[in-house]
Amino acid sequence: MSSEFGLIRHTLSGPVMGTRWQALFHLPEGISAEPVRAAMEVAVRRVDAQMSAWIETSDLNRFNRTAPGIWVDLPPEMMAVLDLGLTVGRLSRGAFDIALGSVTRAWGFGPDPADGSAIRDEITGGRRPPGHELVELDLPNGRARAHAPLALDLNGIAKGFGADRLAEAARMQGISAGVFGIDGELRVLGSRPDGRGWPIVLEKPDYEIRDGLKLIELEAAAIATSGDYRHWVDLGETRLPHTMDPARRAPLPEGPASVTVIANACAAADAWATAFTVLGERAGGEIARDLGLEVLFLRRDGLGGFTETFIEGRKTPVRRH
Repeated sequence: MSSEFGLIRHTLSGPVMGTRWQALFHLPEGISAEPVRAAMEVAVRRVDAQMSAWIETSDLNRFNRTAPGIWVDLPPEMMAVLDLGLTVGRLSRGAFDIALGSVTRAWGFGPDPADGSAIRDEITGGRRPPGHELVELDLPNGRARAHAPLALDLNGIAKGFGADRLAEAARMQGISAGVFGIDGELRVLGSRPDGRGWPIVLEKPDYEIRDGLKLIELEAAAIATSGDYRHWVDLGETRLPHTMDPARRAPLPEGPASVTVIANACAAADAWATAFTVLGERAGGEIARDLGLEVLFLRRDGLGGFTETFIEGRKTPVRRH
């Protein structure tokens, strides 16, 4: 803790989703941060219990075990995530697909990764409709069903949604400004006590070291990054990124090194970061402009550096350093 403008700075964190959540905010001296911590932990654990592939009893796994055609009652948070995920899937023309759980497993990712070329050959052997055509939601009644055998995978959106829930839990405890995140997916409330935006470091997409590439100041927004440099598997001498190409049902062969998206909500930023990674600068940039999303594409130049493509879509200014 430290003091700024008569306020005490609090930095909290805890385990969730196989990584950690973080929160930074200020409170008047003498006011305990423990009620805020407790509320945030309840919020993120609820997301984890619903949407984690690693928790056998999660609502996600309950849905995935259910035969096609059968309605599954789901909690409101997961219904909201499915609705957003399917919407991004439609708007991105299938570049974001929440129904690739079997594909990610076949390529060696997830809690129970498969290891066998026969499974991969079967997965990639034929074209299938995208997830937004195979999953049906009944929003008024809080239920969903699949129209074909499939496994949902919410890793491309759940952490962003968790960051949103962290921020909302803090807001309900009277916190109007701060930074809240899970594994680098961040939701920002308000501004710093001095009126400036919160400093956010954009990471250099490096396989070996963690280092900052850019510093921006962000107010009342969310930011998420998708990249090929943190999660991968090695297949022989080939390094395969965790981002899947839904059309090929295989790891994306030559995508950007990283894509960073700024949006109003972190769940949306998280999902669109994955979608734009698959779409690339041209197709992704067109959609980003239409939606008013601010996007930074970084692509390796083959010389140890990066080329940048920046899409300026937000009306809210973001200060860069």
